[in-house]
Amino acid sequence: MEILIWSFLSYGLMNIVVFSSIFEGFRNFFLRWGENKLNPFRGMGKFIYGIISCPMCFSTWGGFFLGLVLYSPTHNYLELPITYSWFFDGVLSSGIVWTINTIVEWFEEK
Repeated sequence: MEILIWSFLSYGLMNIVVFSSIFEGFRNFFLRWGENKLNPFRGMGKFIYGIISCPMCFSTWGGFFLGLVLYSPTHNYLELPITYSWFFDGVLSSGIVWTINTIVEWFEEK
């Protein structure tokens, strides 16, 4: 049951950040920051915008966050050391979110 809740948390976090209108201004800020030719840190703006506008990219980073802060399924179920189980939490989150997102998009097309 914990892994199911964690999966929905991961999908919800990705969905809110990547697609919601609440974070649209946040995403647009990093887009403008990354496109500003006068900004010496525009590469960082492009990088952050890339992460927060891509479901697979953000779900990886969201999985890192959830694994470190909330709950680590790979540590609890696979008994991986906590020092690097966060990495596999990101991988797991990316796979789960990609699967859920693919199913949702399939239903949206039908």
